[in-house]
Amino acid sequence: MTNNLAQKLSVSETALNNNMVGPVIRAGDVALAVMDAAEIDNPGKEIKVDDKVAYVRISAEDELILKKETIQECLGRPFRMQELEINLSSFAGIIDMDSDRVRFYFNKHL
Repeated sequence: MTNNLAQKLSVSETALNNNMVGPVIRAGDVALAVMDAAEIDNPGKEIKVDDKVAYVRISAEDELILKKETIQECLGRPFRMQELEINLSSFAGIIDMDSDRVRFYFNKHL
């Protein structure tokens, strides 16, 4: 097995054996606002940001909540949650979204 393949398998195993949830968002102003909003809307939680240049993975253990009002404040302009959907490439966990907030979570924990 090549070293590169072993690294990829290790990353896959790590991803399968954790409780990290959250959005994967196309890079841009919405992604920057969501990064800031994640910190504000989830006090006491460690928010992880993995910047891949074209997209950003934002995650937290077990649950991550994003509020429309907070994203709007971070953007400095009006914001609709549909705009998050447009920029959402993927996500980890279960997603529950309405017009005022989005929640990423797991029902079961590893």
